[in-house]
Amino acid sequence: MKEKIAITGSNGTIGTVLKEGLKEYQITSIDLPENDVREYEKLLEIVPQHLAIIHLAWDTKTDNFKSEKINPENATMFYNAYKAAIESGVPRVIMASSVHADRFYGWNDPGYMSPEKTPVPDSPYGAHKVFMEASGRYYATKGLQVVCIRFGGVNPQNQPATEPPHERAVWFSHNDCISLVKAILKAKNIPDNFVVMYGMSDNPGRIHDISNPFSWRPTDSAKAIE
Repeated sequence: MKEKIAITGSNGTIGTVLKEGLKEYQITSIDLPENDVREYEKLLEIVPQHLAIIHLAWDTKTDNFKSEKINPENATMFYNAYKAAIESGVPRVIMASSVHADRFYGWNDPGYMSPEKTPVPDSPYGAHKVFMEASGRYYATKGLQVVCIRFGGVNPQNQPATEPPHERAVWFSHNDCISLVKAILKAKNIPDNFVVMYGMSDNPGRIHDISNPFSWRPTDSAKAIE
């Protein structure tokens, strides 16, 4: 019998990629209109007996890196995901954070940008993602295994941007996205119950440190797609 994985926001771009790529698991899709992550009791009914929750649900129409706004309901959703995992005994959650949690435009320091440095968000949206990560640190102290992926650019076309250069540098191919999530799901343990890491392909001009405790390496690059 296949192990069960719950994916919130499963009809979005990343959710669609993962549903196609995680065929070895039984996927429970949690998305509107059938299921609303804001409805905690219903979420709590769905997630027991799952290996992990992959939390992707987010209102990006009003809460995105360009909008200068946040939607407090996004915090309600990630709070519900953490709490439901704890209460139902789901051991692991994978949370969709973002490269916008730490301003990377104009980065010219030596070396790579580490997820361990104190983040300076580039927008209210980025700050909201940092709040989500900080909440995960708290729930990790309660025994929940939490991995926050600061996703680069995943798009339906599976093509890197041509301009501007910083967008091309953070492109995340479908193949690399799937292989990263698989590596996290298959890991025997999460160091100290909490990891923040960057998720992107090995692109020209990449400035983010993609080292991780899951022995994952990207195999794609925007350089190979001209």
